[in-house]
Amino acid sequence: MDEETPLLNRRATSSESKMYNCRLYLAVFSAVLGNFNFGYSLVYSSPVLPKFKSPDADPRLRMDTEQAAWFGSIYSLGAAAGGLGAMLLNDLTGRKLSIMMSAVPSTVGYMLMGGAVDLWMLHLGRFLTGVAGGMTAASIPVYISEISHKKVRGALGSCPQITAVFGTLTLYALGLVVPWRWLAVAGAVPALLMVVLLMFMPSSPRRLLSLGRVQHAERVLRWLRGSKYDTQAELHAIQDSINKQATITWSQLATPTYYRPIIISVVMRFLQQMTGITPILVYLEPIFAKSKVTLEPRYDAAIVGAVRLFSVALAASLMDRAGRKALLYTSSMLMFMSSLTLTMISHTTPCPPGPAPLNLTALDYSPHNDFGSTLQAVQQSAAGLFPLISTMVFIFGYAMGWGPITWLLMSEVLPLVARGKASGLCVTVSWLTAFALTHAFTHLVDSYGLYVPYLIFTVVCVLCLLFNAVCIPETRGRSLEEIENYFRTGRTFTITQNDSSVQSS
Repeated sequence: MDEETPLLNRRATSSESKMYNCRLYLAVFSAVLGNFNFGYSLVYSSPVLPKFKSPDADPRLRMDTEQAAWFGSIYSLGAAAGGLGAMLLNDLTGRKLSIMMSAVPSTVGYMLMGGAVDLWMLHLGRFLTGVAGGMTAASIPVYISEISHKKVRGALGSCPQITAVFGTLTLYALGLVVPWRWLAVAGAVPALLMVVLLMFMPSSPRRLLSLGRVQHAERVLRWLRGSKYDTQAELHAIQDSINKQATITWSQLATPTYYRPIIISVVMRFLQQMTGITPILVYLEPIFAKSKVTLEPRYDAAIVGAVRLFSVALAASLMDRAGRKALLYTSSMLMFMSSLTLTMISHTTPCPPGPAPLNLTALDYSPHNDFGSTLQAVQQSAAGLFPLISTMVFIFGYAMGWGPITWLLMSEVLPLVARGKASGLCVTVSWLTAFALTHAFTHLVDSYGLYVPYLIFTVVCVLCLLFNAVCIPETRGRSLEEIENYFRTGRTFTITQNDSSVQSS
């Protein structure tokens, strides 16, 4: 066995030099169109809610504070239901079909919102698009991790977050010029395109091997890696890990091999939502309106969306260079500093003062008064920029780490035997948290202003920093089998002959 190991390593290195990723990238692109739709639908309420709360709105569609809170948060409730559905579909139908099936609630939901003549159609439509978002959030990261090889898995693992952010930016940009009904109609296009492209993409090789379809898995792997790629070493590693798996039992869940990675994934998704990212994105324009920023809130939202896209792209380029933990540290610190700044701004000056009313009796045309008026205008403009800049830093920090890396680590550290169900559980916990926080956010702001929510987010950022330091392992450059071995042994990623014999027994 010891003499064969160097030979297998040499064969694997030789085959990797003949690897081509063009088809792999095409398969990833086809899948992450679902995440584009997810990002688009998540923030649909941001430009739309001000129109529904306006006195000029259609009386049948006009919303008060409670109805607006439900419209903003019910998406997260639908996403939780979609995560639960993905728990079953991931293992019953496979990752690919689960992703494709998400197009059904997505399209129906958009059509309901686009043709809404009553409030129940808006809420039901938003709930259904949330179901689709939960399904894709649970299925796409797992599908990408299982068709990718370890050299590019970090970068490709961040693609779901990048495309979700691009979908968000697209919604903000279209919201500047497109009526809200046509915004809903446009949202159905990416989901339909995703279904068409995925029809021609392969299933996961790991899924095919688990069904005993070895020859099909080999053809799929060769299609993904290139015709000159030696598939045997990778197929052997995947098959070996599958052979060592059994149906998970409740007693096994009590062992660190299973409960540690599941708890890490669940807590990461919980903390990710508790940073406040979902209510900030969902209510971005109303938040800026309350903050009295210098620019119009809809333009501020578009700027923040562009910054978020840039930061996620930067994180993708650094994912396999700087490592997961370093980016998570950076992310936590940036979010902490920006949320602390927002807390102090909203507490000391909840709303920066607007221009003072003109007092004709006190007009003074002296040069000194002109200078004072100019200085006051500059100070007011600067005060109006602080909330925008701090929010941009917060979004930048989130998108550098806790946004994409949480998705990636979920697909990397979850036990292979329970990955389908565990990923659905993580997404469900995540979106139930987002629902509760998003629904409560509107009422907290109405009762206490922005100060209390921002203070909560600041405390959570400190918890994120501590959790990363104590609990999260560095998975950069590790195969899925090595990561599983780390939790099995509790000490090392390296798979030795002794570890293999322990797994086989």
